Amino acid sequence: MKRQLGTIMVLLMTVFIGFGIIIPVLPAMVESKGEVNFHLALLLSLYSAASFLMSPIWGGLSDRWGRKPILLIGLFGFGVSFFIFGMSGHHLGWMYTSRIIGGLFSGAVTSCAVAYVADITTEENRTKGMGLVGMAIGLGFIFGPPIGGVLSLIHLNAPFFAASILSFLLVAFTAKFLTESLPAAMRSVHTKVKQSSRWTAFSGAIKYLYVLSFFVSFSLAGLETTFQLFQIKHIGATPFQVSMMFFVSGIVGALIQGGVVRKRIKKGGEKKAILIGLILSAIGFFLILLSSNVITAAIYMSVFGAGNALIRPCVLSLITQRTTVGQGIATGLSSSMDSLGRILGPLMGMALYGLSISLPFAVSGILSLAAVMLLMKFAKHIHYAT
Repeated sequence: MKRQLGTIMVLLMTVFIGFGIIIPVLPAMVESKGEVNFHLALLLSLYSAASFLMSPIWGGLSDRWGRKPILLIGLFGFGVSFFIFGMSGHHLGWMYTSRIIGGLFSGAVTSCAVAYVADITTEENRTKGMGLVGMAIGLGFIFGPPIGGVLSLIHLNAPFFAASILSFLLVAFTAKFLTESLPAAMRSVHTKVKQSSRWTAFSGAIKYLYVLSFFVSFSLAGLETTFQLFQIKHIGATPFQVSMMFFVSGIVGALIQGGVVRKRIKKGGEKKAILIGLILSAIGFFLILLSSNVITAAIYMSVFGAGNALIRPCVLSLITQRTTVGQGIATGLSSSMDSLGRILGPLMGMALYGLSISLPFAVSGILSLAAVMLLMKFAKHIHYAT
């Protein structure tokens, strides 16, 4: 199991390094087209919308065909999407085509990788596995943007070609080193329930976890959209200083997931960890409003990052423990809810920011506290069920 987990961690970290590589240059690629914010937001939203639609489908297919074939398809699709963007020559039509293709294939990678971890871990060490997944993704996002910034010095298109090459190399890596986690006998069981599984996945106590997952993604996406604008206006921070705030927060999150979640949270302790995470996230949102300089802003952002790092792997762990359908369907639906939050979160964030620069963080803090009610509903439901 350790070798399989290590392989998945390398795969996920490399995928998200490739994803993070393009972050510094994406705004510059659309800068010459006018209405930069509109096109940038639409490029990101279309990616999330495509992922929202396809993630449960990829998850269901992985329950029927196995995780490895779907992962290979997803990685190849990622590589093609980055290559198209690199070749777009700043042509908006090709940029949009690239992002839609990337979104369509993203669920094949993320949801199947999480389902893979659920396959190879027991319920007792499931949270440990999900903590490692979160840490791998977080490390990818930490190291990806700086690498992209360096590559952009060569050419604005260079990060996209680098991400494409990484994706194609991962196809070969996965084909050679990753063993299938879902035996053929288990695939036949999932095939028999495929007609009803997508609907039954969002039912019972587990539906509260899916909605909770949406709220967490929704508030996070709103923060990512407005945080830089707020800190530039509120304390006069530079884009570089804001990127360092995200870097510090990312390091804290990776340490929480790789240390606290992996080593300290056992089966049965997930609900308490989620509660602490929601409270920390809310405190972080409210503290951000009190930022007075770069240091305090980084500290307050890290408080939020710590809370978020506790929530996400524990929610995923509970979903994979409690699901009554295939792990692919369950993790695909979770990925879909995450994408829905990333579609609506930036829209909410920018709308609230237009009314007052403080509103996105105040509202997200309130939503984090309100999400405690969803956790209580889940706990109450499973208590009565047992």
